[in-house]
Amino acid sequence: QVQLVDSGGGPAQAGGSLRLSCGASGRTLSSYDMGWFRQAPGKEREFVADISWSGSSTYVADSVKGRFTISRDNAKNTVYLQMNSLKPEDTAVYYCAASLVRLGVKPRTREYNYWGQGTQVTVSS
Repeated sequence: QVQLVDSGGGPAQAGGSLRLSCGASGRTLSSYDMGWFRQAPGKEREFVADISWSGSSTYVADSVKGRFTISRDNAKNTVYLQMNSLKPEDTAVYYCAASLVRLGVKPRTREYNYWGQGTQVTVSS
């Protein structure tokens, strides 16, 4: 069992930056492909980015491409989401997730086995 802990959210101004972190207890994250999702009020959970277990392959959704970057440091057992040029429409609860499937892009929530508790990001104009 993996317990994921999301952190780093908070308020930000439009055009600003935040870096989210996802850590784990109980297991090493290097065993998993990892993803970030977000959910705004009244909307479905939306795929943001994912990264392979080794960090050699990443994929970012079109809605955040060029602004958000996913990375990982397996030595620190941590996955990051660097968010730059933030927009009010980025406001959401952000969740990290771990997948036992080590193959390809995984934009669907059902492809992930473990989830963090979420961290709120609020971007004001």
